Amino acid sequence: MCLIRTIVATLLVALSVSQVAETRTNKPVLHGKHWVAITGKPLAATAGARIFHQGGNAVDAACAMLAATSTMFDVLSWGGETQALIFNPDTRKVIGINALGVAPTGATPEFFMAMGLRYPPQYGPLAAVTPGTPGGLMVMLAEFGTKSLAEVLAPAMEMAAGYPMEAQTADSIERLKGEIKKWPYSKQLFLTHAGEAREAPHAGEIFRQKDLLATLNKLVETEQQALREGKDRKQAIYAAYQRFYTGDIAAEFVRSSREMGGLHTLEDLANWKVHVEEPVMSTYKDIEVYKLNSWVQGPVMLQALNMLEQLDVKSMGYNSARYIHTLFQVMNLAFADRDFYYGDPYFPPQEPIQGLLSKKYAKTRLKLLNHERNDPLVKPGNPYAFQQGKNPFLDLLDNWTNAPDTKRGLMPPWQQASIDHDVFENDFLAGTTSIQTADENGWVVSVTPSGGWIPAVIAGRTGIGMSQRMQSFVLDASQNPYNVVAPGKRPRATLTPGMALKDGLPYLSFAVQGGDIQDQVLIQFFLNVVEFGMNVQEAVEAANFWSFQMRNSFGDHQAEVGRLLINEAIPEWVRKELRQMGYSLDIRERTSGPINAIFFDRVNDAFQGGVSDFGEDYGIAW
Repeated sequence: MCLIRTIVATLLVALSVSQVAETRTNKPVLHGKHWVAITGKPLAATAGARIFHQGGNAVDAACAMLAATSTMFDVLSWGGETQALIFNPDTRKVIGINALGVAPTGATPEFFMAMGLRYPPQYGPLAAVTPGTPGGLMVMLAEFGTKSLAEVLAPAMEMAAGYPMEAQTADSIERLKGEIKKWPYSKQLFLTHAGEAREAPHAGEIFRQKDLLATLNKLVETEQQALREGKDRKQAIYAAYQRFYTGDIAAEFVRSSREMGGLHTLEDLANWKVHVEEPVMSTYKDIEVYKLNSWVQGPVMLQALNMLEQLDVKSMGYNSARYIHTLFQVMNLAFADRDFYYGDPYFPPQEPIQGLLSKKYAKTRLKLLNHERNDPLVKPGNPYAFQQGKNPFLDLLDNWTNAPDTKRGLMPPWQQASIDHDVFENDFLAGTTSIQTADENGWVVSVTPSGGWIPAVIAGRTGIGMSQRMQSFVLDASQNPYNVVAPGKRPRATLTPGMALKDGLPYLSFAVQGGDIQDQVLIQFFLNVVEFGMNVQEAVEAANFWSFQMRNSFGDHQAEVGRLLINEAIPEWVRKELRQMGYSLDIRERTSGPINAIFFDRVNDAFQGGVSDFGEDYGIAW
């Protein structure tokens, strides 16, 4: 009888998928022939459109959008980190941009433990890696763009001179003003009504950043001087890069960081560099899916797709209990590997990425899937069995768990504090935006920049908000031996742009903001298009679910075992079945996550843009 109910439920949910195509979305599909620009802030999308209208390519537009969003502070700022995937139509290759900063001199486990901390702090100069976004922007522009730095920074510089602040940013400043008041330069910049009942700017108030404007002017002046000296476009941009990381801007950044208790040195900034690298790739049926390497969580999507490819997920029915449960369990397996094996591939020990992305490894992991109930005892696997080398950390896996100790009734050490669900979820969704651009010549860019979000520490008179990414490190090797903090090392970040090719050409470009939900909802977005036939706007608005069973990459790195957030549209009989499977349910009106994406219409040689209705995301196409 139970089997019959499950079959009927699956058929009903499968029928609902066909109805999705007949349902009006909250936003229309963006149609464009020449270009498309999508990001998390309307003003930044306009900056991208402006560059396109000036003849720039998709890289130029993405750089202008990155500069604009970094000037708006709500979800990132100039001292944060940038990571991107770029499709080069000349080589037909996908390129990775690694502009994630590194831990400064003196950032060791012993240093933070001596302060009584279990992780690097969430806020303050001790949370900051070296700035990555300025270098990432300038390298992308120099290597793959066509415009000058002055041209792509022009919209951001106009904004720094004064722009009407959006309500979301203004209210974030007011809500977090207690933290902002701890840092002198932050207080001077953000609290424009100090001493009043509301100390933050009001929505629509003109917000001016004279120090940031001066910093951006210095970069443009350096570029212009290099051009006058006979340097070419690329050399002139790199002259500006050198000034930022080795000149007077770097000196003021370091001076102010150390004044406020930070660890940064001039050598830390001078020695850091952007890596133009080869991304990782796996196939889902006939589609090539590209993500950045293990310095972000991106490969976890590929691991999950390697497992899901072996299942008939379409027959389970969109958002049926069986479908949700299966994806949740697959993600458990993939995220357990993320939480133990992912880290900076430029810093020893070497991550076992070949084994992790092996199809044979996926098949082995899939055998552990519990088809009936949530499994709170999922552990990382042993990918070394599927590549050369021996696992040096097998002994650490014995005591590794996200779940309560069922024999002793104890939580693991990192989970002993009681969980405040609101704080946990805010941490889980911290920061970030997404940028999607494409042009008629074939350039495609997918970016998830982040870091330096409110309450950012402003680095002296640079006007630059410092990163908070150090908190994603661990101090205890038993939690993740690949992600232990060390000077010169990148923390394993959540930031994870995506791109997919079909027949050697772009098929989908996609990204989302939102910390640890990113690859969860991108997996579902991808399946919505590929398996359930949704168009790109339907897919970005569709009702996703969120798991909290992986370790939070922020704050206290806690996991909430069995906690599942689902959409209010999920019917009660599906909810009942999920509860019987061991899940604790949260119900929300919108659960898509702020996904932005581009679908490449090869029939009509055009673009279709999907823009999230989750937040302030905005797109323009032509």
